[in-house]
Formats: sequence, C-alpha cells, structure tokens
Amino acid sequence: MDPTHEVLNQPPPLEPYDLFTTDAALVEALRREGGGWGEARARELGRHAGHDGFAWGHQANAHPPVLRTHDRRGHRIDEVEFHPAWHSLMALSVAAACHALPWREPRAGAHVVRAALLYLVAQAEAGHACPVSMTFAAVPLLRTAPALADEWVGRLTSTEYDHRSLPAPAKTGALCGMAMTEKQGGTDLRANTTRARPLAAPGPGAEYELTGHKWFCSAPMCDVFIMVAQTARGPSCFCVPRWRPDGSRNRIAIQRLKDKLGNRSNASGEIELEGAWARLVGEEGRGVATIMEMIAHARLECAIAAAAVMRQAVAQATHHAAHRTVFGKPLIEQPLMRNVLADLCLESEAALTAVMRLARAYDERGGDDEQRAFARLATPLVKFWVCKRTPPVVAEALECVGGNGYVEESILPRLYREAPVNSIWEGSANVMCLDVLRALQREPAAVEAFLGELARARGADRRLDALAGSLADTLREPAIAEGQARRTVERMAIALQAALLLRHGDAAVAEAFAASRLSGDPGATFGTLPEGVPSARVVERARPVAG
Repeated sequence: MDPTHEVLNQPPPLEPYDLFTTDAALVEALRREGGGWGEARARELGRHAGHDGFAWGHQANAHPPVLRTHDRRGHRIDEVEFHPAWHSLMALSVAAACHALPWREPRAGAHVVRAALLYLVAQAEAGHACPVSMTFAAVPLLRTAPALADEWVGRLTSTEYDHRSLPAPAKTGALCGMAMTEKQGGTDLRANTTRARPLAAPGPGAEYELTGHKWFCSAPMCDVFIMVAQTARGPSCFCVPRWRPDGSRNRIAIQRLKDKLGNRSNASGEIELEGAWARLVGEEGRGVATIMEMIAHARLECAIAAAAVMRQAVAQATHHAAHRTVFGKPLIEQPLMRNVLADLCLESEAALTAVMRLARAYDERGGDDEQRAFARLATPLVKFWVCKRTPPVVAEALECVGGNGYVEESILPRLYREAPVNSIWEGSANVMCLDVLRALQREPAAVEAFLGELARARGADRRLDALAGSLADTLREPAIAEGQARRTVERMAIALQAALLLRHGDAAVAEAFAASRLSGDPGATFGTLPEGVPSARVVERARPVAG
C-alpha cells in the first residue's frame, strides 16, 4: 500500500460503548437521589443505547419522516412515514418505560430513575425523545379527568410500542402529542384563535368540535393530542384523538411537516382542524391553568434532554483528545486543551446534578410541601440555565474535535443542530425567567425552599456563602426589575449547581466549579479555568472508555 493511504493518528470510534457505567457522575447521581434500585435498568439501557442506538440515530436523521396526505386512490390518510430506525429507537425507549415509569411504578425514586433513562437514550438520538416526553407529561394532566384517564392512561403507559395507524382500542400501546402554537404566536395561549363548539351540554369531559389551525403540532403521528382552543368562557384544554369513537378518522389534516434546523428525525407538523372531535379537560376558560401540570413535566423533560446532548458532546470531545496526538503528545495532555475540556466537563456534570436533583423534587413533591415549592421554582430555573448552556458547550466540543467533528459522519453536527431546541420548546428563556419572577413574587414558600437548598451547603465554600447571602437579600425584595430577570436567574442557577456539587459532587469537580463560576472573573469563554484547578482529574472522570 502506498504510504499516503495509511491511516494515522485517527481516534478510534467511540461507539459502541456503555453510556451508563462509563459515566461516573450519572451513576453517583442515580444512587444519591434515591434511584439506586433502578441501576440494573439503567445499565441495560445504557448498553443498548450505546451499541444499537447510535446507528439507529444516524439512520433516522439521514432519512427523516415523510408526510403521506393521501393514499394512491386519493383518499385522505394524513400519515407520517418513518424509517425503520425511528421505530427501533421508539421501541427501545418505550420498552424501558422512559415515557411512563413513575406512572407505572409510583415508588420513591421513580422520577429519578426515569430521568436517568431518558438521559441515556437522548444521547444516542434526541429527536425521538419528543413523543416519549409528551406522552410522559400528558398522563398527570389526563388523570385530572377520571373518564379520560380510564380511557387513555393504560394505553399511554403501555411498554409496547405500536406504530400502526389504527384506532387506539385496536392497539397495544399509544402515544400522546401536543398542539398549542398557532400562527399568531405560541407563548400567549390566551390569544389562540382555534374555536371549540360544544356538541351537547358543555362541561368537563363533554364533547366538542374544534376548528382552527395549529402552527406546530409536536409529533403529529401520535394517537391523541392535548390542545388549547377558545370556548365562550375563554381558552380551554382539550383531548383530541386521531380517530373518532366510531372508528373513523378524526378531522385533523396534516398540512405539512416543518423543515427544521435540528430534531430532524422527529416529525413536527402544521395541522388544520376542521370540526375535529374532542373532549374537554377541566373547566371551560381554565385551559391555561389546566395544562400547566403537563407543561411543568415537559419543562423537566427539556432540561434532561439538553443535559444529555451536552454530555454526549463532552464524551465525544474528551474521547477524541485522548487519542489524537498533536505536537508530539496527546491533545488531552496539552495544558490549554485540557483547560477547555475540563471547563466543558464541569458544565456537563453541573447540568446533570441539577436535573437529577430536580427529578427527586418531582418524586417527593406529592407529600412534601417544601419539595413542591422547590420544584415550582427550580423547574423554570433549571430549564432556563441548562438549556441555555447547551449550545456553547456543543460548539466548543465540536471545535475540540476540529474538522472531523464538522462532517456529518460525526455525531457532533447533529448535536449542534439539536442544541438550541430545548431552550425554545415549552417556553423560551425569557418565558422561563418571567416564570421564576412570578414564583418569587407570589410564592414565598418557593423562595424559602430555594434558599434552604443553598443553606444546606453553608460553610462549604466562602464564595458560595457570599453569593447565597446576596441572593437572599435580592429574592426577598418585593419586586425584581423585569429587565434584570436573566441576570438574577443566572446567579440563582449557578448558586444551586455550586451548592449541589459542594455537598455531593466529586471534590475536584466541586472545587473547580466554585473556583471558576463563583469568582469575580469567571471568563467569557470555555477554557478559562484559573491556575491550580485539577483539570486532569476533572477530564479523566468524565472521559468515557469504549469497549
């Protein structure tokens, strides 16, 4: 062979590898937050996701879904056709109960275990996490309506993935989507123009017909959808199935699939409702309040998925640097590159630590007022910060890999396109910050629960003590200027992550995070950790090993 064709100095592929056992931070968080009983499940799923999941993810994104509006004889069918790899991913996640574990097994730590499972599969392919997450978030909403719960909860919590286009009673499992956003905007649901007309006496559980247009329908191939439409009393929440009770197709016309920046394996549709049959969830005019339980769970999902994208980007960067030699020694040993990698590893572990703590709050909030108050404030807080940090982390990780990371054969371009989506879905960063302000101003218990979480780390680091004291003064003020909301929420998020790492995290990670994030000069880019930080230990802790 001509020596110019010899392949030299190219890192071996990271895949396949075990996503769970090679992630020390995840293993520790699962045990710490009360999910140790699910370790065997996480180990099994981590192995499958790290072996088959990556290949399926590549295939599902290379062959995105296709809309079939009509069959060959001209009949309207409104079906979405997926590559077999998509169905394999969905079957893997549904079989592991990523969409339903706390509802199937309501035991201590169930939300924590499910968060870990979603974190694993979303690393292999994040797009399919959308219908998984929507289905998960819909169950607590539907349980507020006993008749609808009897009809749908059993189907939505089944661990059998059934993608056939059939009425739900004929299937072994079902999935739920969501259609909120309309042409005129998505944030203000009270401005929705879709109309709902009662078919008989109005009221909870009653039948209605919906007419209007939904600009974004998340996962339009699902079996049932949650929507908001206007009634005589204002915006109201509805359960809208794909098929009518008589077995005919509901009048939901998929106009087109969105050609999105990322999340390309998953279908997002634009739909027309032409007298679609629906049932009211909750009371007329209370749609926004009714749907907030689903939204809260969906926001938790966004934070978990964003942390997963971050983790996989860091895994790829550290693996590459460990096997790539430049100027006579591995990249991972070069001081400046090691500083960058360690900084990325800190951000990833801090994100995971926060989302797993939040998942525990969801486990405990049913019987603990303090945890309920903490979850109310921490959900938009954590979603804002983790989702906001994901794009720069992925961009820097891609740069660590260099040109090889910029080509489509690498997973990094897909992660880069995926990185912004969770900050947009279920409430943008500004919406999250305004939601935090509302909680601060209207719910004193949430303020005290948050400050109590910081107080548990008192004395661990003087810099955190100073920040916590400053925040206590700020958060107890009667009002915080709306224009300063992002700055306030950013400080809260960093303080929470620091407190959790100092209490529970690896000592090197905790010290490095405090030294870099709580100092007066944190640096404007990754790779600006101060002298003396144990960067080699931080990177080695995060680096996965294939095999």
